[in-house]
Amino acid sequence: MAKRESTFKNMVLVLFIITLITSVTLGYVYEVTKGPIEKAKLTKKLTAIKKVVPEFNNDPDADQFNVQLENGETLEVYPAKMNDSIVGYAVKTFSTKGFSGLVWLMVGFDTQANIIDISVLEHKETPGLGTKMDDESFKAQFRKQNPSTFNLKVVKDGGQVDAITAATISSRAFCDAVEKAYQAVKKGGKQ
Repeated sequence: MAKRESTFKNMVLVLFIITLITSVTLGYVYEVTKGPIEKAKLTKKLTAIKKVVPEFNNDPDADQFNVQLENGETLEVYPAKMNDSIVGYAVKTFSTKGFSGLVWLMVGFDTQANIIDISVLEHKETPGLGTKMDDESFKAQFRKQNPSTFNLKVVKDGGQVDAITAATISSRAFCDAVEKAYQAVKKGGKQ
């Protein structure tokens, strides 16, 4: 077989074929994985809701509503019901004040706006420092507290939250996200 001459036209043709094959392959992989990824996200969200609110028998995802805060941010609120009576609210909340970006939490409240539990959904905080926000010892100080009387700021800022050692910024972001969740429940949690 004769060797082909390396011309601009041949190079463009080969590059086009490689690009076409790659894009078709990526499109196929995206379509194949889209469903399982969405299912995994839903499962993670429902697991977090179950962790932070009392036992319920409704579908909180179907009953979900949005609450817009004073600053224009919108949070998702998932009412937990037992036989059509509200037993609590799970609020998917976030803070942009993390050391390495966004911190996502699921915060559970009872009908009196007391914190039941908190589940860390996602963050990019420093391993070994900011990641301790998911430790039981840190989250325990929030349980059974009502943010109307419990100052959701770290002690260093005049609040009542003991910050994670060497991770004050992450602790502040955690408190900020919980405060937003409380504002959402206070504003729209009576549905």
